[in-house]
Amino acid sequence: MEIVYFGIIVFLFILAVFDLMVGVSNDAVNFLGPAIGAKAANVKYIFAVAAVGVMFGAAVSNGMMEIARNGIFSPEHYYFQEVICICMAVMVTDVIILDVFNSLGLPTSTTVSMVFELLGGAFAIAIVKILTSADDALTFGMLLNTDKALSVILGIFLSVAVAFFFGSVVQWIVRLIFTFDYHRHLKWSIGLFGGIAATAIIYFMLIKGMKESSLMTDDMKAWLHENASMLMVGCLVGFTVLMQVLHWLRVNVFRVIVVLGTFALAMAFAGNDLVNFIGVPLAGYSSYVDYMANGAGSDTFLMESLNAPAKTPFIFLFCAGVIMIISLYTSKKARNVIKTSVDLSRQAAGEEMFGSSGVARSIVRTSMSVATFVTNVTPAPVKRWINSRFDSDKAVITDGAAFDMVRASVQLLLASLLIALGTSLKLPLSTTYVTFMVAMGTSLADRAWGRESAVFRITGVLSVIGGWFITAGAAFTACFFVALLMYYGGVPVMVVSMGVVVFMLLRSNVLFNRKKETESEDTLFAEIVNAKDTAGVWPMVKEHVCRSSVGMLNYSSEEYRRITDAFIAEDHRAFQRIAREINDRKKLLRQTHRKETICIRRVDSRTAIEKTTWFHLQSNAQEQMHYIIKRLCDMCREHVDNNFSPLPAACAEELVPVRNKVCSLIAEGAAVLENGSEGIARLVERSDEVKQRLDALYNTQVKRINEDSENLTVSLVYLNILQESSEMLSSLDRMIYYSERFRC
Repeated sequence: MEIVYFGIIVFLFILAVFDLMVGVSNDAVNFLGPAIGAKAANVKYIFAVAAVGVMFGAAVSNGMMEIARNGIFSPEHYYFQEVICICMAVMVTDVIILDVFNSLGLPTSTTVSMVFELLGGAFAIAIVKILTSADDALTFGMLLNTDKALSVILGIFLSVAVAFFFGSVVQWIVRLIFTFDYHRHLKWSIGLFGGIAATAIIYFMLIKGMKESSLMTDDMKAWLHENASMLMVGCLVGFTVLMQVLHWLRVNVFRVIVVLGTFALAMAFAGNDLVNFIGVPLAGYSSYVDYMANGAGSDTFLMESLNAPAKTPFIFLFCAGVIMIISLYTSKKARNVIKTSVDLSRQAAGEEMFGSSGVARSIVRTSMSVATFVTNVTPAPVKRWINSRFDSDKAVITDGAAFDMVRASVQLLLASLLIALGTSLKLPLSTTYVTFMVAMGTSLADRAWGRESAVFRITGVLSVIGGWFITAGAAFTACFFVALLMYYGGVPVMVVSMGVVVFMLLRSNVLFNRKKETESEDTLFAEIVNAKDTAGVWPMVKEHVCRSSVGMLNYSSEEYRRITDAFIAEDHRAFQRIAREINDRKKLLRQTHRKETICIRRVDSRTAIEKTTWFHLQSNAQEQMHYIIKRLCDMCREHVDNNFSPLPAACAEELVPVRNKVCSLIAEGAAVLENGSEGIARLVERSDEVKQRLDALYNTQVKRINEDSENLTVSLVYLNILQESSEMLSSLDRMIYYSERFRC
């Protein structure tokens, strides 16, 4: 049996490699987002700095490993086999959950997933032990470390409010000092700000972070403890002078702080979050070593050894750091998650990834009421002075950046300090929670959430936070049942679970790559927004609008055909799918039009003024086409769902040929838009002919109704289909005309 357990330990480490790769893909946003969002340096340079920070953080993360060993459950009451079962269940569940969130582009918390998976797995085994124990000898209080688990969970969720509050307050104060036109307000303040920032980072990263490192001897720890105050005063004076000198030498001190903060935050991430990826496998490995040395062959060997302080071999920490660095450079999903966080915190308007929600709208209305009250009671001179300090029109933002380096430096400084503080207290604060909420707090303080974007940004924040809570519930529930399956199914279930994880990861990567291949429109939008020369923007804008119009026509032709086919066949399941696709298309249409409006702003003013009317008219024609499709679907679906009389065969025979002509005309219209104005006159002529045919069918059906030879309910639906078909061709004509006027 020992060889089987050895194989399970190997599986745990294989899963740990997957978990490191998946986890870094999700958590790279934590330490790369600010620097990339502000374009503080070349992306390769930023990644290199982060890689060094990750390696240092991995080397000093030893103290956090105890969370996985005895922070959630009491190992002295669990047998070796039970601990292995919990470890396997946690790793299998963790890899799957994190990969799902990565594929969706949503930053989730590896800390929350690990803690709640441990809690769910241990809870499952605890129930089994209590039910099978004699004389009620065991209780949940004995089996679960409830006090420590509660403090960890509270620390994780309180970090949301703490990070958002301090992010907002500190950014507001810093912005008040430096303003958006910060180059004009750096004469003496920048030296002190840089000195404080660098000193705080050094203090928490080296003194607080290094004290648990396996590289530190007892003498070194004692010396640091005794001379901490002197070191900090020296660092403050030295860094203040250094930053002031760098400013006199025309070096951007904020850029230096961002780079240093990226290193610090990457180090804090690895030091705090490495336990999330390899803590559980290392706990399983320690259990296996103790079992082989003292209890081999026993089914009742208790794991008291896990209560001893963790002594992680440096080779494990080094290898984990190498794997994280490789994943950092190679993961496409990491860039997807970074995009979500940066987009929600950018200063200027842009593509909004999220729609609006009722909760977000209520929050915006309440916030506006509070802001109005505060504005009314604030003296006018104070308001004018504050508004002059927050004039974003004077913002110094690098081309293509989401925000400036002042905000990036505050994000990195605050996030690294909060995470390092949690690490020094041995609380596994969620780096995702802290960095994301600091980013949101700083963007709010910078007035980045204007009235045109606030509801979308808040919806996005709520969606991400909701995803975190879903992570907690899903991690606990999934690991609970997986642990039970493994406990009763034994080794065969563990092996099957391993295969399932590998299959899901491979499948997820294939689907993700396919999805990225279809995002050419978003790539074009990014090129337009980031274009430095506005003279070359207009051709790209025309291409973007043409793509959306052609896509709308192709979609309308296909949906129109499917709706009429489903109505004739009375296929209610088809209508369910069509209705979902129509709702998804509505969201996509809004996003596309918002992006195109932003694109128009990038065009030179003379061209923009001339073309704006035609742009909005063709956008309205697209929306009208979508509304026609939706009205057709709702009407036909209701008829079929109510099991009313089907469309008579004679009507179906009349409808199908003219329906095919309508679809053919719409497809031809899409081709005309792609290839230019040639063929428009012929298209309009054929469209008029088909509309006349539809009018004739309409009159024929009205005569049938008057002769009482037709069912009135289905006849009304049929008449509406004919009328909407004619309206669809009219919308096609308008879309072609407006698009051509827009492009010429």
